[in-house]
Amino acid sequence: MNPQTLDELAGEYVLGTLSAGLRHEVEERLPGDADLRAAVQRWHDQLLPLAVLAEPVEPSAQLWRRIELSLEQMAVPSPAPSHAARLSTRANWWNSVKLWRGLAGTGFAAAAVLATVLVTRLGTASPQYLVVLVAPQDKAPGWVVQASSTKALSLIPLGQAEVPAEKSLQFWTKGDNWNGPVSLGLVKPGQKVEIPLDKLPPLQPDQLFELTLEPVNGSPTNRPTGPIQFIGRAVKVM
Repeated sequence: MNPQTLDELAGEYVLGTLSAGLRHEVEERLPGDADLRAAVQRWHDQLLPLAVLAEPVEPSAQLWRRIELSLEQMAVPSPAPSHAARLSTRANWWNSVKLWRGLAGTGFAAAAVLATVLVTRLGTASPQYLVVLVAPQDKAPGWVVQASSTKALSLIPLGQAEVPAEKSLQFWTKGDNWNGPVSLGLVKPGQKVEIPLDKLPPLQPDQLFELTLEPVNGSPTNRPTGPIQFIGRAVKVM
């Protein structure tokens, strides 16, 4: 198993998204596979700080019913899928846009955890800071901010944001004790952008980031004037 596949398997194991069969296989391999144990530990260390973002949520009656139905289906024997089929299913799961759009119902912490997975899948370096930018209305994740240093960051879209004609998305950040938010420039929907922070103080935990809807050429006041489209705060993960 190549290092990328091993890391993906360890990530899914830590997240709890593996099938029962694959999870059992991983647990059998762990005692004798030092590389797999190390990968699992890395995922634990990287995701544990994000657990503090979770807020208790009472499951709905519909969710409990879905769980009951899932348990009933698990009790019915079915032919075991081939190894190739299971790998294909895993790949489709990782790349599913519907999965990311559906995170609104799983809570902000889950969005943060899965966004970390996405950053890893994109092949970027392990981030020192991570921000999940969510829509204020329904907490659906729309963008990920990741920084492997305190002086530069990447803004990564999770989908294609819709921007009305004659409007633009403007990226802002604000740290503690700053006089006000600072513009990081205009952003094109659906496009990743690398942003240097050489003229700003180093990144800090809980630093605010947001995308607002502004006139086509940006805010005329150098301060946010339009509605917030996505917002989040930085979490130190390394």
